[in-house]
Amino acid sequence: MARRADVSSKGSLILQAGQDLRGSRMAQNGLRKRCQENGKSNGVAHSWSNKESFEQAPMYVAVLTYLGFGIVTLFGYFRDFLRAVGLEKCHLAQERDEQKDFVPLYQDFENFYTRNLYMRVRDNWNRPICSLPGPEFDLMERVSDDYNWTFRLTGRTIHNVINMGSYNYLGFAENNTNFLKPVADATKEYGVGVCSTRQEMGNLDIHEELEELVASFLGAEAAMTFGMGFATNSMNIPALVGKGCLILSDELNHTSLILGARLSGATIRVFKHNNMQSLEKLLKEAVTGGQPRTHRPWRKILILVEGIYSMEGSIVHLPEIVALKKKYKAYLYLDEAHSIGAVGATGRGVTQLYSLDPSDVDVLMGTFTKSFGAAGGYIAGKKELVDYLRAHSHSTVYATAMSPPVARQIIRAMKCIMGLDGTTMGIERVRQLAENTRYFRRRLQELGFIIYGSQDSPVVPLLLFMPGKVGAFSRAMLQRKIGVVVVGFPATPITEARARFCVSSAHTRDMLDKVLCALDEIGDYLGLKFSRRKFTLRPDLYDEAHFDLDS
Repeated sequence: MARRADVSSKGSLILQAGQDLRGSRMAQNGLRKRCQENGKSNGVAHSWSNKESFEQAPMYVAVLTYLGFGIVTLFGYFRDFLRAVGLEKCHLAQERDEQKDFVPLYQDFENFYTRNLYMRVRDNWNRPICSLPGPEFDLMERVSDDYNWTFRLTGRTIHNVINMGSYNYLGFAENNTNFLKPVADATKEYGVGVCSTRQEMGNLDIHEELEELVASFLGAEAAMTFGMGFATNSMNIPALVGKGCLILSDELNHTSLILGARLSGATIRVFKHNNMQSLEKLLKEAVTGGQPRTHRPWRKILILVEGIYSMEGSIVHLPEIVALKKKYKAYLYLDEAHSIGAVGATGRGVTQLYSLDPSDVDVLMGTFTKSFGAAGGYIAGKKELVDYLRAHSHSTVYATAMSPPVARQIIRAMKCIMGLDGTTMGIERVRQLAENTRYFRRRLQELGFIIYGSQDSPVVPLLLFMPGKVGAFSRAMLQRKIGVVVVGFPATPITEARARFCVSSAHTRDMLDKVLCALDEIGDYLGLKFSRRKFTLRPDLYDEAHFDLDS
């Protein structure tokens, strides 16, 4: 017998259940998008299309990548043998002789990857920066005398390194004294620390002002803020779902979402990235089959997705997910850490990008660490939801309240984006980011690189594939005074090591051209131009995946 999730049981989210899909029209590529003005549907077809690129590398690249990992693994075992017989100095943590008979605190094999693979390229991470992380920064030079086991500073500073790795999407991580005067005034008035939780002595008027502004900015009934973005996910998801609930999580979700889901005690099932068929299959099974063994209806079904996926640069297929969550009476949790402020005509994130009503998303989550140049996070939605979290969230009950200068910085940046400061600077930054993003992505494709993600995503992964090229690429870029972030296994699939560029509105065209020129040179030298697509400057005349079959 068919079963559906019981969304009205005790302890459920205090949210309004979605409506059914009667009357919704279908297009060739799935559920049709509808355009909305100021968050309200007006029945006009949406004009923005989510064009994404996930080009596969030639087969020989995958073979050489696996071969490279195989070679360094063999050398790792050989070096472990040399350390065991005393022919190579051992820098590893080891058990003391008097503790040999106890349960080991240090598992030698578990650290094989760290000591034999990561150590070879460790110099490409944790580089000490000694300036503002704006579009350019200063770097303290360091060297290693023992193959990256330890480092020492040379005392030399590398100036004006182009910053292509920070999440400073709108350039609000700045040191303009005129812009930062409100932040300085807040520091003088409140100090830098609250030393209490919001529920005790740490609830300041500046926090109330910030939450009202966030709710207005997002078009939500209410919002609440937290001092740490990671904890916004990991500590609030357990307050929303628990035993007897089901979480459907995108396979590429951030670690904070994964941790929050695991801490909740709910059953977790993973669907393929942005794959609506995979998600709907899990929803059907959950509604018709219920819980394992007992087959009772799930207390709640919660879908976890991100706005922009930080390793892939892809944008969530939000209209289709909203349609599915309404059809199967599930709840939707949207993490807009990378998308809020960075996409949408006025920086309102993916709901604005798709012209959706923010109320279609049950839980709106985001962080202030990226587009707003600050720290912390928020959750917004129905007032009942926010009131519930104020009483039950561990981040509210136990965590220290947000630092007042940080809150003032967020207010300053958000008012600038909204135009409440009397200028158009905020909207100009949003538009400049969109222009820089499309220009940088288009030029990388012209140069022959494989890049992932949506054309409007400021997160731009450039595929390097082979482990040996990860370190070489980062070092070569730094020699040209360009700072980049490189990522490899286990943070990515073993065959998809990459460099992750983060475009900012603060980047000038000259900066981007300098980076592109260096990439062109290094791409030829290291053999990184794997793309087999023929890129043309002529725009697409039509998108055959979005034919409108209705009259």
